[in-house]
Amino acid sequence: MKICFIPIDNRPVCYNLAIDIASIDDDIDLMIPPREYLGSLTKIADIDKILNWLEDVPMCDAIILSLDTIAYGGLIPSRRGKESLEEIKERICKLKDILKVKNAKIYAFSSIMRIPNNNYNEEEKEYWSEYGKNIFEYSYNLDKFGKADSSKIPDEILNDYLKARKRNFEINKIYLEWQKEGFFDTLIFSKDDCAEFGLNVKEARELEKSGGFTKTGADEIPLTLMARSIEKDIKVYVQYTEPDCTDLISNYEDVSIEKSVLGQLELGGFKRVNDINESNIVLIVNNFREKQGEIVMGWGVNVKNKNDYSFNSIIQEKPFAVADVRNANGADNDFAEKLLNTFKNKNIYPFLGYAGWNTSANTIGSLLAGVKVAYNAEKYNEQAFKRLQMIRFLDDWAYQANVREQIDEPCDIKAMMKPYIERLSEVFNYKIDYSTVTFTHPWNRKFEIEVDL
Repeated sequence: MKICFIPIDNRPVCYNLAIDIASIDDDIDLMIPPREYLGSLTKIADIDKILNWLEDVPMCDAIILSLDTIAYGGLIPSRRGKESLEEIKERICKLKDILKVKNAKIYAFSSIMRIPNNNYNEEEKEYWSEYGKNIFEYSYNLDKFGKADSSKIPDEILNDYLKARKRNFEINKIYLEWQKEGFFDTLIFSKDDCAEFGLNVKEARELEKSGGFTKTGADEIPLTLMARSIEKDIKVYVQYTEPDCTDLISNYEDVSIEKSVLGQLELGGFKRVNDINESNIVLIVNNFREKQGEIVMGWGVNVKNKNDYSFNSIIQEKPFAVADVRNANGADNDFAEKLLNTFKNKNIYPFLGYAGWNTSANTIGSLLAGVKVAYNAEKYNEQAFKRLQMIRFLDDWAYQANVREQIDEPCDIKAMMKPYIERLSEVFNYKIDYSTVTFTHPWNRKFEIEVDL
């Protein structure tokens, strides 16, 4: 199968992860633009080079397309950029002309501009450091109550913010018209880092009323669309570690954890079944009680948030995968230890994958992409699968839930990661030359690392 894949930016979870997942099946030919063409935290993508690259791409079966990359230069520039509506329309019309002649199924997504509830401006406009929470409250109240106090926000700042929102919303409405023409096989509007109410949620409702399909999440959606492009049926039984708490809402999301799981299954082209005996695989979801823990943002992890889940009920009965969403932004240490110890003691294969990074949607969607490829692989590459699991555990568990808390800023973490490398190499029987392993902070911040094996 030939897949053309245009990521949202150059982060490892957006770029490398797609390559790592596709490599599990040697029958998949993944065509992806050079990484240097894509945007970063501070750099806008080279849109002309990406369009030229896309024009030269050979005929393929599916095109997975992050529309924000072409429209704005990436996800972060979609919030920061100052281009006019007309400039962006010109770019996307050129994109449409290129895609028309490709004769491929097009799976695309565009973000609904987020409204984070904090005063961090690392990924927002400069004024977010002072007015971010005020803008969030204004947006939340305006949607929930139909009115809001804007006195805490200078007029010029609020007007600038609302102008950017309106521009992006108009672009999304253009995509929706393309969808009605039958241009896209699948079009998703993503709700990134959202709350129950807000202007972004209001826009999502309006798009839905006009026939649009919205989904909570963002970074994982191209990967879920990759899963969708592999049109093979998989019946999934979902097993929660906290079955009485599936109605709780994750941090940064506006739907329950159960709806988040079901939404990702639907988008990825899976079928959920209620009888484990009818399933092809089991998706184990390590969900939370009361409130999802949060490792990165300093909210603390609820140490009482433990469970007595045992893997014994699933061992050697069904192929299974594990979505660890107990915490946002990192693994549940107790659960990860239990899983790894069970591997070591019982060798519980067939195992289809683990993920525990960022939001619940990020974890579930990216995990399911790997599951779809591994389960349906025409030419299964076991070493590539093991490599992917090594990277996920080193990132989501070793770094995010442990080593990250030991550093104050990006630095050389290889020595701190060594015990985890040794343990995981033994668990997965994955031989590795320690001297060649590198860990870097590609965006020069603690939030993400790049694991190179």
